Amino acid sequence: MGRKIAIVGAGAVGAHVGGYLQREGHTPTLIDIWPEHVEAMRTGGLTLEGMTNSECFTLKMKALHVTELQQTAKSDPFDIAFICAKSYDTVWHTQLIAGYLAEKGFCVSLQNSINEERIASVVGWDRVVGCIASTIALDLDRPGHVSRNVALGGEWHTIFRVGEPHGRITPRVEEIAELLQPCDSAKTTRNLWGERWTKLCVNAMRNPIAAATGRGGNANDRDPTTRRLSILLAAEAVMVGRAYGFDIEDIYNITPDQLLRALDGDVSSMEAAEQIILENANFRNDDQRPSMGQDIQKGRRTEIDFISGLVVEKAKELGLDVPYNAGIAAVVRGVERGQIMPSAEVIAEISA
Repeated sequence: MGRKIAIVGAGAVGAHVGGYLQREGHTPTLIDIWPEHVEAMRTGGLTLEGMTNSECFTLKMKALHVTELQQTAKSDPFDIAFICAKSYDTVWHTQLIAGYLAEKGFCVSLQNSINEERIASVVGWDRVVGCIASTIALDLDRPGHVSRNVALGGEWHTIFRVGEPHGRITPRVEEIAELLQPCDSAKTTRNLWGERWTKLCVNAMRNPIAAATGRGGNANDRDPTTRRLSILLAAEAVMVGRAYGFDIEDIYNITPDQLLRALDGDVSSMEAAEQIILENANFRNDDQRPSMGQDIQKGRRTEIDFISGLVVEKAKELGLDVPYNAGIAAVVRGVERGQIMPSAEVIAEISA
């Protein structure tokens, strides 16, 4: 009998992973707060679309609204619970599923930001695994429909990186990596915290700019002002992560050292980083919009406090100055509250 799997928070990432697990013969239970989305998945089916024919399919799913989770008490508890909620919903989503976990069941944080500690506060550190989804670019654009707007990672880029908080490779992280392999390339890692901070650098680089400008990823990459600002945002995040001793990996094929040199004003490093960003735009379509930009578009709360805000918070703990991240965080909070209209002009002062 296969492992019983829950996807807690079946948004873009959760539904995407759940759909592939279903196609591989597993029967995941997708749990979400959006009634129309839940109903669509279990009646008309979940439709996944990507940039190749093999990524496009529709499957009916076992989907539950959060108020229906108690129905599962009649069956075996869950062995694995993927927590795919927004960072600000992490604790209560973990509390929701905790009572339905098997004795040796555990949670996998498949989220932005760094939420393992929040999950551990509910279920304990021994029941927490981390998983980074690197460069996946998904959009839940309507109930029961998820689009992927970048090419598969495959051999050139590993999308899923699964690790233990203590850094050792265990059977359960190997199991999770194997489960995710049909979705896209996956591996285990001994560097969970370095991988987490690297993903935070990526999020800090792209998400807030999309939210502030109201534009998609490629439009911002092709604008010299927002392109350079994105590099500076990532560089500040690298600086803070390095100060904490994290092993930061390359970001879109830009080395951490190259980013730090760009932050220090090295023109050649900035130009080289810009060229890489422009080249990367060829691997995604123009509809791609980072998740924070999607949140603004849909009138939802963003994760700004858990991305740029986290960079600022950790920088302050070390006495470091991160003016670009602090500036963009303030702008996005204004946009989120309806005090500022998204546009390229609103970040002019940050870029100056």
